[in-house]
Amino acid sequence: MHASKESVRRRLRLALGLCALLCSGAALADPALWLVKGPHASLYLYGTVHVLRPNQPWETPALDKALAASQDLWLEVPDADNAAKMQPLIRTLGMDPAHPLSSKLDKADVARVDAAARSAGIPVGEQALEPMQPWLASLSLATLPLMQAGYDPKSGVEIRLKARSQAMGKPVRGLETLTQQLHFFADMPQTTQVAMLRATLAEVDAGPKRLDALVTAWEAGDLDGIARITAQEMASQTPTLYENLIVRRNRQWATQLDERLRGAGTSFVAVGTAHLVGPDSVQTLLARRGYTIERVQ
Repeated sequence: MHASKESVRRRLRLALGLCALLCSGAALADPALWLVKGPHASLYLYGTVHVLRPNQPWETPALDKALAASQDLWLEVPDADNAAKMQPLIRTLGMDPAHPLSSKLDKADVARVDAAARSAGIPVGEQALEPMQPWLASLSLATLPLMQAGYDPKSGVEIRLKARSQAMGKPVRGLETLTQQLHFFADMPQTTQVAMLRATLAEVDAGPKRLDALVTAWEAGDLDGIARITAQEMASQTPTLYENLIVRRNRQWATQLDERLRGAGTSFVAVGTAHLVGPDSVQTLLARRGYTIERVQ
């Protein structure tokens, strides 16, 4: 039985369209998205990447539908992009000029910091980081190579989700305040902060490739791949850091989301993708509280 001419035309158009899409190099993103259902409320859980390259596609019809169905957006911090709030907190919690960074490190570490800083485009090297607490020096040395590789915090997922929600007139809420989030770093013992800095130094050269791999896994919705690159690596290399930055916060968020699910309506919750993989994930904690969780993308 022969296909009709119109059927053939439709198939040809579909094939040509697919070819054009593939040949253009456009990404077919499919980041993971979950729906958590309570008695009278529900929420979408979406893992994010905080920095991306400009114009990198990742939004999907399933994401659009979930945002449209939600009454509000919940982020880790609703105003992480507010420089006016961030700067005084960094001065208070991230700077320690009375105790220079070099006084908290051994000579080998200082040399490695100096090399990493110069490689990241800081002409004076380690001297620029001297007033910083180890945690802030660690974040700085981790971030600069990513920006050199074309990644941009202004292109992060949260920025786009926030803009879309505000354009729709939906409130943006936070699981944490900016002050609380920075305290998670600043309140760590000096030994943990130094361990964090050393872990950054060990992988600073591979940082952009590591983030490339994470973005690839994230786009594909590859939870095992995300877990290997983020949570598992942190848990094995710096277990105290993993406990402070992942496990502890996930527990606090699960309690807040439990309270939200006891209400009514639908919320969209977007947090770093490392928080939604592995045995300590937010979904696992909510499932233990009896909630039904379905992956919808």
